[in-house]
Amino acid sequence: MASAIAAKLMALSTLRRKQAKNFTVRICTMESDLEFSCEVKWKGKDLFDLVCRTLGLRETWFFGLQYEIKDTVAWLKMDKKVLDQEVPKEEPIILHFLAKFYPEDAEEELVQDATQHLFFLQVKNKILEEEIHCPPEASVLLASYAVHAKYGDYDAKLHKPGFLSQEELLPKRVFNLYQMTAEMWEERITACYAEHRGRTRDEAEMEYLKIAQDLDMYGVNYFFIRNKKGTDLLLGVDALGLHIYEPHNRLTPKCSFPWNEIRNISYSEKEFAIKPLYKKTNVFKFNSSRLRVNKLILQLCIGNHDLFVRRRRVDCLEVQQMKAQAKEERARKQLERQRLEREKQREKHLREEAERARDDLERRLRQLKEEADMANEALMRSEQTADLLAEKAQIAEEEAQLLAQKAAEAGLETQRIKVRALRGQEERRAMEQKMLEAEMLALKMAEESERRAKEAEQLKQDLQEARESERRAKNKLLEITSQAVGPPPVADGRPAVLSAPQPQPPVAGVRPAVLSAPQPQPPLADLMPQDLSFSRENLSFDFKDTDMKRLSMEIEKEKVEYMEKSKHLQEQLNELKTEIESLKLKERETPLDILHNQNTEQGTSKHSNFKKLTLQSTKSRVAFFEEL
Repeated sequence: MASAIAAKLMALSTLRRKQAKNFTVRICTMESDLEFSCEVKWKGKDLFDLVCRTLGLRETWFFGLQYEIKDTVAWLKMDKKVLDQEVPKEEPIILHFLAKFYPEDAEEELVQDATQHLFFLQVKNKILEEEIHCPPEASVLLASYAVHAKYGDYDAKLHKPGFLSQEELLPKRVFNLYQMTAEMWEERITACYAEHRGRTRDEAEMEYLKIAQDLDMYGVNYFFIRNKKGTDLLLGVDALGLHIYEPHNRLTPKCSFPWNEIRNISYSEKEFAIKPLYKKTNVFKFNSSRLRVNKLILQLCIGNHDLFVRRRRVDCLEVQQMKAQAKEERARKQLERQRLEREKQREKHLREEAERARDDLERRLRQLKEEADMANEALMRSEQTADLLAEKAQIAEEEAQLLAQKAAEAGLETQRIKVRALRGQEERRAMEQKMLEAEMLALKMAEESERRAKEAEQLKQDLQEARESERRAKNKLLEITSQAVGPPPVADGRPAVLSAPQPQPPVAGVRPAVLSAPQPQPPLADLMPQDLSFSRENLSFDFKDTDMKRLSMEIEKEKVEYMEKSKHLQEQLNELKTEIESLKLKERETPLDILHNQNTEQGTSKHSNFKKLTLQSTKSRVAFFEEL
């Protein structure tokens, strides 16, 4: 008995040890949730690689696994065990797979369609949640590209008014800012949506990102800091460098420090120190709210600087292979799209021919129907004419009988006159005269009777001809009716049969935006951090002295070229703004709306302001920061 109990306890302890070797993690992406069973010994990189393989993602350097801790967020470290980090202890452990770093130019840097799609979903969500400030006119244009990415080309037969009623397309702030109903917003979004015809889903998403990346708050991570004077400020970290903002203005930085001007970043406890590239420039320092925030700032600085350097190097073999594969895939999709377009045109041509044939048959049917109606009318007129002639013939016959009766009466009267003549010689002459007159009258009556008889005969002949016309009209009507009922025969004598064109399922041809490979640059290996060190008292990240000033000028040149290309986009946005400006409620404008309008009136944009700030010397910008 005791041995049995001991065996059960041993089995139970063994089962607990086996169960403790795994833990469950739930990964939340922008599209779906994934659950994985992980081993206790797994590091952050093991889990991250598993997620990337599951999603089919190769451009992994943009992404990370984020989790919430107290009142802030943190990113899973790749070189430490998952359970050794400050992740939630309750299973399943919830981690969010998100873009940690943003590209400078989405069209140039994003190779895979999957990468582009994840960025599109994340940026769209941030705009709708108002984490990225977006002006109303840009919100409408972005919404039209989001609709195109979901529904494909606009079709008035399918996309009827109200089809966007359940879609979340605009920030709530934009709805509240104008005296416009949901139907009015849908009408303007649909008008822009109809202009995007011919684009694929990937192209629509890329256009969305190209517009969004020019927004002032795109890709910027904000942190509350204080300078030496104790002034409350905001630190912004993005793909271009570090930016200092006033707390109430997250759109326009007061000063900026590009990555090519920063030599070393380090922190000790809550104090953060940034050492500029030029040795004569003083180190400027600031304080954050707590140590955990400093760790997060350093992580973002290291990652953004690595990508900043990577963009200016010759692509590694993996990226070159990815770009080559993407180019081949684009070429294949382009050929497939052209083939589908040809088939679509052919189907359209056949449909048009069938519609023309149908229209011809309908026109011929209408013509036959008109002819049948005319024949019916002619038949009715013939019947009416025959009835009228029959009535006239009957009247003429009656008149002839009446005249014959009068002629007979005249003959009797003549006989009576003769009798009277015999009775009296004296009355003979008078009677002869009367007799002569009676004879003349009788002759006239006889002639009139004969004429009436001839007319009656002629009317009978007309009646016969009318009846013959009626018979011919009926025969013609029967002939026309038989032609209208049966389909027109074709060459082989069989009736022609029209078959309606079968609807073809829409095939979305895909033509991703063409990505041009960056021009080879001289090797910049010395730009990578060589003496990155961590300790309890001091954590630092160093960038070695290199010729980054020249690279900075090249960046600015590329930005100027990009602004020239976006001239059409600005015109489109200005047109949208003009259309809805009269319906704006000024009293509902937020502080960021007011700041954006001021920047627009002054002609200040994200890139022009960055260029203006970096024209000053690093030393003067450090001094300006310390005096804020």
